[in-house]
Amino acid sequence: MTDDTTRASGEPADSSATNGSGLPTGGGAGDKAGTDAALTKPFGGFTIDFSDDAGGATAPLPIDFGAAIATPIGAVASPPKPQAAGPRTDGTGAGRTESKVIIVGSGPAGLTAAIYAARANLEPIVLAGSAPGGQLMITSDVENYPGFPDGIQGPELMAAFREQAARFGTHIVDVDIDRVDFSSRPFRLWARGIEYRAEAVIVATGASALWLGLESETRLRGRGVSACATCDGFFFRDKEIAVVGGGDTALEEATFLTRFASKVHLLHRRDAFRASKIMVDRAIANPKIEIRMNTAVEEVLGDAKVSGLRLRNTETDATDEIDMEGLFIAIGYRPNTDAFRDWLDVDEKGYLVVHDETGSKIDGVFIAGDVHDHRYRQAVTAAGDGCKAAIDAERWLETQGIAEATTATAW
Repeated sequence: MTDDTTRASGEPADSSATNGSGLPTGGGAGDKAGTDAALTKPFGGFTIDFSDDAGGATAPLPIDFGAAIATPIGAVASPPKPQAAGPRTDGTGAGRTESKVIIVGSGPAGLTAAIYAARANLEPIVLAGSAPGGQLMITSDVENYPGFPDGIQGPELMAAFREQAARFGTHIVDVDIDRVDFSSRPFRLWARGIEYRAEAVIVATGASALWLGLESETRLRGRGVSACATCDGFFFRDKEIAVVGGGDTALEEATFLTRFASKVHLLHRRDAFRASKIMVDRAIANPKIEIRMNTAVEEVLGDAKVSGLRLRNTETDATDEIDMEGLFIAIGYRPNTDAFRDWLDVDEKGYLVVHDETGSKIDGVFIAGDVHDHRYRQAVTAAGDGCKAAIDAERWLETQGIAEATTATAW
């Protein structure tokens, strides 16, 4: 989903997004104007341009996070709806610090949990991270999220999630958490020197894709460089592409991408794969996969989009350049669990362990999204997790006498 990229924060992110803007909380006319402005600028006026060139007639326009989300062509605009009272978003850490439930993370899991929790009158606080929005903030076209037949750009989708959560009264603070104390209730969390307290916590901090660390790789993310074959493979139909990695994930993604690409170059910097034998055998047997061992990517070539790679032989240091239209990085993910490792169970890969759907080993602490899910890693499954965690938190708070039942879902 996911951002410093590895601390427990918004569903992590290796993005270049900046903090959201603060929201006035006073009651005067000037404060109301500031509130209205903040509600239509959930990311503080931040923009991302995914266009291929400045003058292309069909190039997508930059997404302006300071603008209201437009109604799709052919859709009927709904009449304005009343806004819930109270503060919604705050980039400074000021404002409400106590709640029935605090949600850590602002990707699909965290913001879906916020929508459900706010509609259940739990008055949630979302600690969104210093680079909010999760991994969809570095994804251009999203064509597999239900409800968008023509697709939607990742940052635009996350802006819609955030606006919807804010509409129901969610208080969103764009800060990374530093530490937590789950020893007793109310649970305590600290961010930028401010202490937050809640009777229940939903951890939805996601997992960050590991990258090669090249400037050219960062510059061309979303323009031919990707870390998700399932998300972006469709865009490379009949194109020649490369996959970097030597584990099961890399070989699985290379095999999957042969459904679309004309040829897949599998690049591994060592002389032997770490992947299981069955995955290696499948890759070797696939006529559309060309394996290059002892090969490292030195630079991703291209201006507006990927056009090639500069490669280095790790044994001889010889370099060569090859034409390429896409590059998939499959060297692993790092779950954003640092702040929770002393309190919650983690598995051998470092992901949080879920008990009974969304629970943890601590009553009142719930888990959602890619911070525990290293199998699917999709926005839609993370959103489903967020829904479940919010409903479970509401039901648990009801059993504690802290919240009244408002959700009709059977349990």
